[in-house]
Amino acid sequence: MSQTASTGGWGSRLGFILASAGSAVGLGAIWKFPYMAGTNGGAVFMLPFIFFTLTVGVALLIAEFAMGRAGRQGAVGSLNRVAGRPWGVFGGIGVFTVFLILSFYSVVGGWCLKYLWDAVLGNGLITDTKELGTYFGGFVSNAVDSYGYLLLFLALTAYVVVNGIEKGIERVSKILMPALFILMLVLIVRGVTLPGGWKGVEFLFTPRWEDFTGSALFNAMGFCFFSLSLGAGTMITYGSYLNPKTDLPSSVGWVAFLAILAAILGGLMVMPAVFAFNLDPAAGPGLTFVTMPAVFAQMPFGHGFAVAFYACLVVAALSSSVSMLEACAALLTQEAGLTRKNAILATLVGCAVVGWAANMSFGSWSEVKFFGKNVFDILDYVTSNVGMPLSSFGIAIAAAWIAWPTTARELQSVRTYPAPTLAFVRILIGFFAPLFVAVVALGSL
Repeated sequence: MSQTASTGGWGSRLGFILASAGSAVGLGAIWKFPYMAGTNGGAVFMLPFIFFTLTVGVALLIAEFAMGRAGRQGAVGSLNRVAGRPWGVFGGIGVFTVFLILSFYSVVGGWCLKYLWDAVLGNGLITDTKELGTYFGGFVSNAVDSYGYLLLFLALTAYVVVNGIEKGIERVSKILMPALFILMLVLIVRGVTLPGGWKGVEFLFTPRWEDFTGSALFNAMGFCFFSLSLGAGTMITYGSYLNPKTDLPSSVGWVAFLAILAAILGGLMVMPAVFAFNLDPAAGPGLTFVTMPAVFAQMPFGHGFAVAFYACLVVAALSSSVSMLEACAALLTQEAGLTRKNAILATLVGCAVVGWAANMSFGSWSEVKFFGKNVFDILDYVTSNVGMPLSSFGIAIAAAWIAWPTTARELQSVRTYPAPTLAFVRILIGFFAPLFVAVVALGSL
């Protein structure tokens, strides 16, 4: 039985684009991009990030979607069917990687739920960042409370996925993604109209060549790769549900555009408010849980804006987590013969176990380290620097050199492209994309 037959497919091209963009956006657009752009040269960081996303990033997305739609199965089954059995290993690496990511990502997802609930209750709006840091540290080190929120986040993710593609992931994506952009725009308008808020815009968009080093260029490459959810089995899985008559290149273009837009909006949402209240723009991930509550505490109608901000975080987190769970469930359904509900349950149990270990990294296991990293950090490091690049590398080679006739057919399902255009795309997928992935992986290692 094909993947599409067992779970249903996308009901519309819009649903596919929004769900894929949701998988790509995630929390990185809100809590990582503002810091990276601001401290790596502002506009001169954004330009290579956008360039890499619209070239190599698009090429890798095309490769994953093409393999998935042609194979009509999960990441392993699609690659085995299209490129030959050994190539499914790269799909398996991707899905195992995304299982590990979902496990520790749910830790942060639980933090977002906790802070959203605090915002709803009007708690945590304190001007003293030291006190906020103590509050955050106390919460994440409380194994019972923080793990409870982790399990709640996993349960919300499962609630979406268990209803299938069209009635679950697509329906929710059509609500969550527009809601995310609307909430971001509301917060942006409020931030830039605060006294001093425009300095945050200048911080993001003013070219500062003195801050743009080789390291900054590498960071732009890395953020492009990871912001598109490449090499995680999710895009191949989503591609397997795609209608054969959907125009693949234009759909991929929209996904990349929305990912870029979300990152830029994330920067505009955070930095103006930070500058308006003279807080540290280089606080990194601490911006989310320590700096921003102090901003809202000093802002008129801060309670309402705090609710909107943490609702954005929860929406962004869920839009990514549902794609991760779907990729895992598809693999277990296809390769292990489990029913869809049992596959989802098995994945949740595994994530709960691994997530427990990652969650303990901030509590009683904080001193348990491997190569100088705690459990949470080692999971992040291995998935980002080994699993995702290795999977993407294999998929790109398979799409460009092993199964190119299939890739070319998928590209031309709606319109025919001239031979030079196809040759350019093939070189982009088969040569420049693997080189790009290798540079990112080796540089990180």
